[in-house]
Amino acid sequence: MKAKSILWICLLLVVINAVGCRKKTPPAPEDSTQQVETFEPAEQIASHKPAGQAVESVSVKAGSEQAQPEETEYFAVFMEGKKAGYAIHKRAVSEGKVTSIEELRLTMSRAGVSLSVTMTAKMVETPDGKPLGFECVQDLGLMKIEVSGTLQPDGKLALINRSAGSEQKSIVEWPVGALMAEGSRLLQEEKGLQEGTEYSYRIFEPTMARALDAKTSVGTMEQVDLLGRIVTLTEITTRLSMPGMGEMTSKSYLDEDFSLQKSVSPIMGITMEMVACPREFALGKNDVAELVSKMFIDSPVPLDDVDSAESVTYHLYPLPDAKLTIPPNDNQQVQKFDDGKVIMTVKPVIPPPGATFPYKGDDEAALEALEPTPFVQSDHKMIIELARRAVGGTKDAAEAINKIEAFVADYVEDKNLSVGYASAVEVASSRQGDCTEHAVLAAALCRAIGIPAQVVMGLAYVDEWRNVENGFGGHAWTQAYVGDKWVGLDAAFRGTDRGGYDAGHIALAAGNGDPGDFFSLATTMGQFKIEKVIVKKR
Repeated sequence: MKAKSILWICLLLVVINAVGCRKKTPPAPEDSTQQVETFEPAEQIASHKPAGQAVESVSVKAGSEQAQPEETEYFAVFMEGKKAGYAIHKRAVSEGKVTSIEELRLTMSRAGVSLSVTMTAKMVETPDGKPLGFECVQDLGLMKIEVSGTLQPDGKLALINRSAGSEQKSIVEWPVGALMAEGSRLLQEEKGLQEGTEYSYRIFEPTMARALDAKTSVGTMEQVDLLGRIVTLTEITTRLSMPGMGEMTSKSYLDEDFSLQKSVSPIMGITMEMVACPREFALGKNDVAELVSKMFIDSPVPLDDVDSAESVTYHLYPLPDAKLTIPPNDNQQVQKFDDGKVIMTVKPVIPPPGATFPYKGDDEAALEALEPTPFVQSDHKMIIELARRAVGGTKDAAEAINKIEAFVADYVEDKNLSVGYASAVEVASSRQGDCTEHAVLAAALCRAIGIPAQVVMGLAYVDEWRNVENGFGGHAWTQAYVGDKWVGLDAAFRGTDRGGYDAGHIALAAGNGDPGDFFSLATTMGQFKIEKVIVKKR
């Protein structure tokens, strides 16, 4: 519960707190911190059973020899001191299975627009913590995604992804040694709360369908404030990481029964807290916190006409105890130094003429970037039709991606911030969204005609956005593989006077548009300052 809820919050912040596609944003409503109505938790997943290979629902039967009373814990979630939502953890034992249900709901403001998102997961394990299967539902505003998985007798994981009316099935390897909720709980009880205890393990994250490396260390007994009540609890530090994607650290406070009472995590430049509390408070009214502006990074100087620059060199300095993970790619060169400093130069690749499509090479990353995914449904009829409309009769790959960038910029008519995160098919149907929706649609259209493409998330420079001037905020764009080079496309900026992708972009992660692909963005944003910028004009 502890690590998963923190990770969920982090991933939600990544996908819904991008700058958007507007150069300037209209003023927010006068009261952007108004309270929202009380809501009930979306507990229907306990009985939800999608078609295909799904996890059995586990009911707690009164009088059953194996049944135990259901355990339910409620938590209030705070962002920068404002109540932003709730988390719920349920655990039930029945018929030789342990079922854990975890739910997280957040409400926050994006430039004055209130947005609520929910993630719910059910994990089924044996009493000794061996995984059996899971179900997960992510409601990101416009789009709902369902993922279910069942462990097969041969140890492989049968996965089903459902979104936008389509279903994708696959068989993948189960991550060696990965634990789910009950397995993690049993391991923690085995290791105990003795100060100085340290241990490592792998934790399976159902929303990402992959495992993360976890390192836990037991600290001292601390006096902890639980909504005005001071309690003595044990401090636990947990570090979650994925290879090459940075590290996320949180501090949790447990009582002598190993029950979580509070957790504190710095996430993307803001402070997140979860505090155990009565049900009525957890599900009560929220303060709608405006967080987007808090996630901007100041530029040391204004970047005039950055869209016409040949290149921009950035000097990045990590905050204390932070470690930067900045990936190099064809558009940005990265130098890392022993003191943690990073110097990177962004020089947009100019696509070579004469390259054709569909892609017929053997580059592994490019081949993966041709496949349809739950967010980039390049095999969907509507996406294929739009791709053909966008490129017309051209056979030149460079010309094709330029046409797709322009097409998406024009096709997304309602450029607003009310969508949490939508897939390409959802965007194609609604024709609304911000930078993330432009990015997934452009990637899907590229893939539909055989041009490899990825969704990129990182930072983009804006000279003015609401009450922020000359700063870098979270942004999403696309990169397409043309002539053995990844070429940047920014359909959201193409619809403004920025004109598209330029040297004012700092890439932090690239992938298939799945929230889990952007773990490195979550671990890097808010962890550094830009101390120096050198602009080279054409």
